[in-house]
Amino acid sequence: MAGPRHDDVSGSDRPPPPGANEQSAAEAPVGPLSYGRFGGPPTSDLPPGAPPLAHWIDARLPVLSYLRREYVEYPTPRNLNHLWNFGAFITVTLVLMILTGLFLALNYEPSVAGAFASVEAIDRQLPSGWLLRSIHMAGATLFFAALYVHIFRSLYYGSYKRPRELLWLTGMLLMFMVMATAFFGYVLPWGQMSFWGASVIVSAVSAVPLLGHALAALLQGGAILGDVAIHRFFVLHFLLGFAIAGVVGLHVLALHVTGSNNPAGIEARGPGDTLPFHPYYTSKDGLGLVVFLLIYAALVFFAPGWLTEADNYLPADPAVTPAEIRPEWYFSPFFAILRAVPSRSGGVLLAGLSVLLLCLMPWLDRSPVRSARYRPVYRPMVIVLAMAFLTLLAAGLHPPNGIWLLLSRIAAGCWFGFFVLLPFVHRIETPRTLPGQLAVADPA
Repeated sequence: MAGPRHDDVSGSDRPPPPGANEQSAAEAPVGPLSYGRFGGPPTSDLPPGAPPLAHWIDARLPVLSYLRREYVEYPTPRNLNHLWNFGAFITVTLVLMILTGLFLALNYEPSVAGAFASVEAIDRQLPSGWLLRSIHMAGATLFFAALYVHIFRSLYYGSYKRPRELLWLTGMLLMFMVMATAFFGYVLPWGQMSFWGASVIVSAVSAVPLLGHALAALLQGGAILGDVAIHRFFVLHFLLGFAIAGVVGLHVLALHVTGSNNPAGIEARGPGDTLPFHPYYTSKDGLGLVVFLLIYAALVFFAPGWLTEADNYLPADPAVTPAEIRPEWYFSPFFAILRAVPSRSGGVLLAGLSVLLLCLMPWLDRSPVRSARYRPVYRPMVIVLAMAFLTLLAAGLHPPNGIWLLLSRIAAGCWFGFFVLLPFVHRIETPRTLPGQLAVADPA
């Protein structure tokens, strides 16, 4: 029997005419089961006991199942201590500052003639305006306090090490953005300290090699600080608040990709090493937030004078220099480094370098061990670093002479010495034996 001829086009091997598949697909009936990402009905990943409306929403936009997975069932190391609460403090404070800032912006006039008067009107005439402004100012103080504790906790427990380098870098980006936002906000009341503080910072920026004069001109917008400068500061302060919220979201996303570090500095090795985020850590964070908000309320209602300098309740006067120009406490460590160096450009460079060196921590620290609890050399070094920071903080709030100038120079030497010695520590350090799992680790 002869086989099929190669030129026979009438058999079953005949290829379909062009467009036949498309025509068949187009003519196929569209029924109730043909929708969804890959066909078929949309489904919800929520547990069966969830309300029907939640299932309906999650089947079409799976945000509820995402939140459940990342903030309810999320496996968290079982040995986290209360230093891990400060991330929640920062987030809550940021939300409060954005909300109060929106209301303050609606009543603020960004001009030399109207800035101080509009702030006074907010305090004295706008219903509850004084409360909104006090919450905003106290938020700046507590935000930086929580941020600095958060950073030093990460330094102590090695949270910057592999695989969390991007988590650390997004945190450093947040710190830079928060510093810039705080500076712009500090200028907006246009009181004596606002004006003269801005003058000092713009003068310091102009001392930066190569780019200094261009940056100063961009900030100042003219020969002197005036309407253009204050308008630019207002716009940047407003926009950066929302940009910070976006970077916080990126920071949390990076955290949930790599998982949280812990006081032992070892990775979780099984279900026995972790706990679901809810209810264990939601209750722990909730307790911490109650204490934090009590401190917040105490600042707002009982110690509002601590939130700003008395000279800032006087309108800006370029002809009258305050007896002493000093920054807010959260800038004072870097201000102390700037004043500790006789050269203005050298002081500016060292002050900037003191912050930039933190970004290099994942590569400067070459030890395979994360937590300082198991590192007999690194542990006293990071404690000295924290003491140097506190000394610089105090020195920056005092005139740069006598004992305070000496202390600021010693503390600055300790600060930079830490980063110089850090790459060599692993050569002389013999770490303690690490625990095999978190369940048997030393108490945090």
